[in-house]
Amino acid sequence: MNLNLYGYDDHWLALDCGMMIRQDLPDSPLQVPDLSTLETLGIRPAALVITHGHEDHIGAAAWLWPKWGCPIYATPLAAGLLRAKFAERGLSPQAIHVIEPGEALDLGPFALRYLPMTHSIPESCALLLSAGGYRILHTGDWKLDPEPLIEPAVDPQLYQALAPLDLVVGDSTNALQPGHSRSEGVVAQALMSAIGRCKGRVIVSCFASNLARILAISQAAEKSGRRVSLMGRSMERMVSVARGLGYLDDMPPLVPTRDLGYLPPEEVLVIATGSQGEPRAALSRLAQGRHPHMELTSGDSVIFSSRAIPGNERLIERVKRGLSSLGVNLMDDIQHPELHASGHPAQEELTTLYGWVCPKQLIPVHGEPRHQQAHQQLAKKMGIDVPIIPRNGDLICLDHQGLTLEARHPQTPRIIRQDEVAALAGLEGEGAQRHGELFIALTISASGDGWIRIGQLLTDGSLTSPLDESAFADWIDQCLEEIHTDTLAELRHALTPRLLYWLNQHLRRMPSVHLQLLASETKAPPNS
Repeated sequence: MNLNLYGYDDHWLALDCGMMIRQDLPDSPLQVPDLSTLETLGIRPAALVITHGHEDHIGAAAWLWPKWGCPIYATPLAAGLLRAKFAERGLSPQAIHVIEPGEALDLGPFALRYLPMTHSIPESCALLLSAGGYRILHTGDWKLDPEPLIEPAVDPQLYQALAPLDLVVGDSTNALQPGHSRSEGVVAQALMSAIGRCKGRVIVSCFASNLARILAISQAAEKSGRRVSLMGRSMERMVSVARGLGYLDDMPPLVPTRDLGYLPPEEVLVIATGSQGEPRAALSRLAQGRHPHMELTSGDSVIFSSRAIPGNERLIERVKRGLSSLGVNLMDDIQHPELHASGHPAQEELTTLYGWVCPKQLIPVHGEPRHQQAHQQLAKKMGIDVPIIPRNGDLICLDHQGLTLEARHPQTPRIIRQDEVAALAGLEGEGAQRHGELFIALTISASGDGWIRIGQLLTDGSLTSPLDESAFADWIDQCLEEIHTDTLAELRHALTPRLLYWLNQHLRRMPSVHLQLLASETKAPPNS
């Protein structure tokens, strides 16, 4: 969720303030960063600085910024998206200040400069922070795209002029990938070819923020004799803001979705939200035959110009099954990798950037531990010191002795419930009040891609409100079928938040929960 805090001499800056969608919980609530550690430590940022306009970097600002009331600095596109979010929440946009890529500003003891960097949304910037004689490059999300379509490519001389740096806080997302990430220019050519081969209606689903991709799809549609329509609120909002900034001047005129029924199928192309299987998105409604303005039929085509974000695979497969049942032709990045390009750097790009800026030290962020470890190994081969692989809540000190882990502060999941930020039930921390105890024992066995319960669900405890054990067991069986993990530890990590959420919804008072998983080698009987 990308909330980063930089402090010097009791002066603090917040960099980015994102959210995530908890697809693993009922109703897919939003999760935002936990501010309790900042409140405990007396940290209140004097400014919120935004690197780019993706939801995992700006999505929580309208929820958390009111606790700070500080100035917000963002490039024009991110600022426009933030203003729209603030308007929805009834917040004044006066705190939002526009900074052009390349500009610099002074914030207390910090000198800060926005450095243009290519990514899968325009106006992404790395940030150069200087304070106390130290110079830090916070990369944000980035890649080195030689043909980004909408913006100029990265200027090597701009970054070479920064060398040497004391520290890079860098993107690890694709550190396991050799070579170089695919260019948006290459994807545009692949989309042109794929769309040109389609016969009936064409639906292309991609991330709404990838304006270069939206422009490429639109231009491919026009050259194929198709009219373009947008489906999905986030898609319409993003295109509206981008057009106001002049980013999509070459985009052909749009057809309202309500008028699609008047066009022959071979003249229709729709750019739709829902590439991650979101149940309420446009693509899911089309897959279920529930969209009010269009129905898909045999011979139509759906192109997924995106990759599956880890954790969303089950939802995406559900959408694909629905589309297949309608006789729709499917193309995705698994069979057709040329239809998508990552917005993050592969190993060759990491090596190139670090060769330009010559950092003494690196803190690898983003991705999972295995990505951070791969990033660490790559940097060490270049002679860069990487003493710490951070976790959420780590407080790290940079001084003349290098990097030191000062403290670890566990972060409690916070979700948006009933238009308010609240702790995720059951994970509020040590000091939360509990009403009784509940011990749960499950004997389980691997079954295909999921898990299956063997024998009886065992529960024991001193509960202050009744538990419907039959309904609880049925719900657990459904969860086990849906969770695709390789180890018991991963299963526990995936099952625990779901379990706590269910109990909180079905018990009047939340107990302390103790979960025990027991592995069985017994083969489950068919259809058990």
